[in-house]
Amino acid sequence: MKGALVPEFVACLREGYTFRSLWRDLMAGVIVGIVALPLAIAFGIASGVSPAQGLYTAIIAGFVISALSGSRVQIGGPTGAFIVVVFAIVQEHGYDGLAQATLMAGVLLMVMGFARLGGVIKFIPYPMTVGFTSGIALIIAVSQIKDFLGLSMEAGGGEFVHKLAAYAAHLWTLNFWALATGVLTLAVMIVWPRLTRKIPGSLVAILLATLVTSLFDLPVRTIGSEFGEIPALPPMPRMPGFEWSRLPELMPHALTIALLGAIESLLSAVVADGMTGRRHHSNMELVAQGAANMVSPLFGGIPATGAIARTATNIKNGGATPVAGMVHAVVLLFILVFFGRWAVLVPMASLAAVLLVVSYHMSEWRHFLRLLRAPKADVLVLVSTFLLTVFVDLTVAIECGVVLSALLFMDRMSKVSSTRCVTRELREEYDEEDSMSIGLRELPEGVEVFEVYGPFFFGAANQFKDTLGLVRGRPKVLILRMRHVMSVDATAIHALEDVVDKTKRDGTKLIFSGVGKELHSFLFANGLREKLTGVPMLPDIDSALAEARRQLADEEGDAAPPESVDRK
Repeated sequence: MKGALVPEFVACLREGYTFRSLWRDLMAGVIVGIVALPLAIAFGIASGVSPAQGLYTAIIAGFVISALSGSRVQIGGPTGAFIVVVFAIVQEHGYDGLAQATLMAGVLLMVMGFARLGGVIKFIPYPMTVGFTSGIALIIAVSQIKDFLGLSMEAGGGEFVHKLAAYAAHLWTLNFWALATGVLTLAVMIVWPRLTRKIPGSLVAILLATLVTSLFDLPVRTIGSEFGEIPALPPMPRMPGFEWSRLPELMPHALTIALLGAIESLLSAVVADGMTGRRHHSNMELVAQGAANMVSPLFGGIPATGAIARTATNIKNGGATPVAGMVHAVVLLFILVFFGRWAVLVPMASLAAVLLVVSYHMSEWRHFLRLLRAPKADVLVLVSTFLLTVFVDLTVAIECGVVLSALLFMDRMSKVSSTRCVTRELREEYDEEDSMSIGLRELPEGVEVFEVYGPFFFGAANQFKDTLGLVRGRPKVLILRMRHVMSVDATAIHALEDVVDKTKRDGTKLIFSGVGKELHSFLFANGLREKLTGVPMLPDIDSALAEARRQLADEEGDAAPPESVDRK
């Protein structure tokens, strides 16, 4: 059924799923699962939870996202975009607070999907997205300095500047073996892709670093020394504690998770569309993300969304249906069950190196620098969102970014919308190609013509009033042309009411010209029916001028007021 929310997995089954497709999805799923392994562990640790919880999220949420996704190749799980906000919630409210916020975000995402708001999310300005993404990348990179250098200090959060100051104060505790391990991991990740891309460089780097530190018993911190053993199986599902009294304080965090998850997942789906030539279903994608974030906390997981890098890896390795994403989740479960106990040997410095690479690719620094040459309004949104993300809070950055972008958009629209006195076109330059130009017509004495261009909304209402205020004296007839007005809002309607009242007080005859049928109906349906009774609303300027001449003639002949020609 057209417009129905149908997962792409169901659509693939209806089309017919072949053994050849299954084989390609299996191969792609295995590779993506291997790629996701170190990332899931690293994202879990960087988010302030255990490495196992990062794996649980990749397994559970990753499977749900692929099963319900509106994109055939979307790979979901924990991502770098969530690290900052998740860490802040865990520090302030503990894991129970994070679980409740994630559940709330899941509900919000599903509501957005069922309300068909997928298309609205796409209107988030690009400078804002780059701003907070680059800010998140910088925060992630700075947060990894401690483990990369092996500094002996408390983990903890703290503001960006305070964190840098703490690193400087503890620099003397630098562990050269940890630094060497991190550098080794970085070097392998940089060089390995030049040899082959079939095996993920991050996995090779971590395996090599783990082997070296274990064989030589190097004095470096590992996952085991920091977090203990990793369970071989995800926990049984249980409902986390949900306290209604905490709902107000957690709602801003839930909104941030929902908005960030929606943006990241739809951005990933758009990138996938460009690589595959297909089109995703944004509303179904939001429903899938919502379901995943409602299920993830039941298994001790954290927020999840679409992952661009893993989705791209899936496509490049032949993944063509949601089965590949489900296989990737099963592969991660298999690794957890049979090889999870070995993960405790992974050096923390190696995971820090992996996240440094992730933050570098996430920073989009080339796009950031290019946007600095964009119009000043876009630069303001970019820099403001970036600085607020780094020095204040991601939630504040997103809220301010949305508000600032909306204000700047309204400012631009108010400049596109305009009101001007076109009577002067008789004595000034006019568009000879416009057959409806007032400059091609003879205007009777005592008639003023004003024209409104573009959307007539509250941003343009003040200009409308100011322009009408330029009228000297009291014209006998005022013609208001609205041929280029397609929509109005409540503020504009109020401005029109003021014009009607003022012309009645001044004894000026008011005539509307070029009001389309939809706009005519809208004005009458929103409180102007009584005020516009007796006010002519004519289809074009010629009819309006003819009516103006008739009214002037009647006035000069001391005739009775003309009957209304308004269209109802």
